[in-house]
Amino acid sequence: MKKFKGTGVAIITPFKNDSSIDFAACGRVINHVINGGVNYIVALGTTGESVTLTKDEKKAVISYVVEVIDGRVPLVVGFGGNNTQEVINCIRHANLTGVDGILSVAPYYNKPSQKGLYQHFKAIATSSPIPVILYNIPGRTCTNILPETCLQLAHDCDNIVGVKESSGDITQIMKIIKGKPENFVVISGDDIMTIPVIAAGGSGVISVLANAFPAQCSELVNQSLKSNFKSAREIQFRFLDIIELLFIEGNPSGVKAMLNIMNICQSNLRLPLVPVSRTIFTRIQKAMEEVNKL
Repeated sequence: MKKFKGTGVAIITPFKNDSSIDFAACGRVINHVINGGVNYIVALGTTGESVTLTKDEKKAVISYVVEVIDGRVPLVVGFGGNNTQEVINCIRHANLTGVDGILSVAPYYNKPSQKGLYQHFKAIATSSPIPVILYNIPGRTCTNILPETCLQLAHDCDNIVGVKESSGDITQIMKIIKGKPENFVVISGDDIMTIPVIAAGGSGVISVLANAFPAQCSELVNQSLKSNFKSAREIQFRFLDIIELLFIEGNPSGVKAMLNIMNICQSNLRLPLVPVSRTIFTRIQKAMEEVNKL
């Protein structure tokens, strides 16, 4: 799936001071990352604070993002949850015109078995009119899609075209890469794992950092895909401190602070998330100044 190869960016959902969606700022983010050379955009994911958006807000975000992208890059939209039928209903009632794929996170809280995970994703894939990318992030869901389950879905369901792997387990990721169908993409879900995953045969990253630094993230991925790992490492090492600061007080608190410093959007979040502390904000500011000097 060439559409989902390279640098994807999990875009934020900007909010105004009254917590309403700041669509103008959303447009600035989209144009910023496209101008920076990213290959595709992911909306309504973890970084987009999708769990705090209403159904009507999600529809509005999809419509607006499609309009602003205007076909310049592919768009993936998050549709996930721990109620299989509700996820299917949301997909069926969504206007997917201009949407190229669905990113669906593993069910959380109810802790399904591997058989339950298989049946959940198979039902979603069967109901979806567009390709589905699995999203494995056990640190948030308490559920790990094991390589055997992921590969079974990849081989059994033509509409499941890839996995965003955020387990942080390179052995698990390599097992998936080893056994996957040719056109199935394995995508790093962690900025810090981009080089190892691509070196093992992965297809790229869905990045948080690329909200703020799309050109540098895109260059890192492009160099890695060309096996120019010396050049890729140089970029990665420049951003080590910033990547740590991105997540030290939660996501997307860190990246929203960065975008606030860049005058792209405000750093507002919806509860239960809150902006980073003044101490971390200052550290982020200093780290960005250091990176920009290089």
